[in-house]
Amino acid sequence: MAEFIVRTNKKQEMVDITQRVADLVKQSRVSDGICLVYVPHATAAVAINENADPNVCEDILEALGNLVPEGRWRHDRIDNNAAAHIKATILGPSQAVPVRGGRLRLGTWQSVMLVELDGPRERSVIVEVR
Repeated sequence: MAEFIVRTNKKQEMVDITQRVADLVKQSRVSDGICLVYVPHATAAVAINENADPNVCEDILEALGNLVPEGRWRHDRIDNNAAAHIKATILGPSQAVPVRGGRLRLGTWQSVMLVELDGPRERSVIVEVR
């Protein structure tokens, strides 16, 4: 198991972590298996989607904002980040990616993304390859 830190810069953003995950897969020397990418945070998530066009990430964050508006949830009375918790629950804290030939088996346009929903913060990313 390996872990690395990502420092986010905005309240909400999607950060491409594909290369860092791919490097850990290579270091693992696993030829064929599975790579689990997990964030141990209640207001962050891991997603796999396109990153070639940055508008896709912006569209995803905007859609989540439309789906889960800010400032109308009971938890906001405590620390004003209920929407971030709900969005993280919808997206989920992990993704599993097949490994074939020692490489992540992602589609042509796919990237592994850390989704920050309550930043800026320092986020841990845990990677397990088997």
